[in-house]
Amino acid sequence: MKILVVDIGGTHLKLHLAGRDTIRLDSGPTIEPSQMVTAVQSATVGWSYDGVSIGYPGPVANGRPAKDPAHLGPGWTEFDFAAAFGKPVKMINDAAMQALGSYRGGRMLFLGLGTGLGSAVVFDGVLQPMELAHLPYKKGRSFEDYVGAASLEKRGRAKWEERVHDVVGRLFAAFLPDYVVLGGGNASKLKRLPAHTVLGENSNAFTGGERLWSDPATAG
Repeated sequence: MKILVVDIGGTHLKLHLAGRDTIRLDSGPTIEPSQMVTAVQSATVGWSYDGVSIGYPGPVANGRPAKDPAHLGPGWTEFDFAAAFGKPVKMINDAAMQALGSYRGGRMLFLGLGTGLGSAVVFDGVLQPMELAHLPYKKGRSFEDYVGAASLEKRGRAKWEERVHDVVGRLFAAFLPDYVVLGGGNASKLKRLPAHTVLGENSNAFTGGERLWSDPATAG
């Protein structure tokens, strides 16, 4: 199957189809699902594909958004993506999609340092999306409040990196993975990687979107 992969972020949409150049479009805090579909279809005129994988920046249950994302517009939970695209659609949390594409065996914890904090685990080939971002961390604030993009801008790179190291260490101790993959647009801004971590590639999200259609452990 030829799969169009749509990776939805808080600031950009990234589109990928094997054999085509990857396309990057703007998203933003007001974009709604119908606008997203229109933008994708306009950018991919002439592309031929059999299905669509969507990496969604929020919790996904039974292949659908469980709630509207914190960094985009409204209307996502009731939208019919398959009807809008006219193709079969599989949706998964965006961090989970990148985690799936990053997986190289064993027990892996994935943390996505982007607009917020994405998270997923893959243990012995079984993917489990997580929602760790909003768990309490310090001073009544969440993990995401300290390692998301707003914290990087507010506190500066050095202080933000200090918090990233602390958060990764705490989550490593909690999950005891063999390794941690740090992905997301801000991971490359780290001057030094935390212990037990490797730097992920954003393109792994596209691999994950394609694997959704071939790996029964990740279906739905």
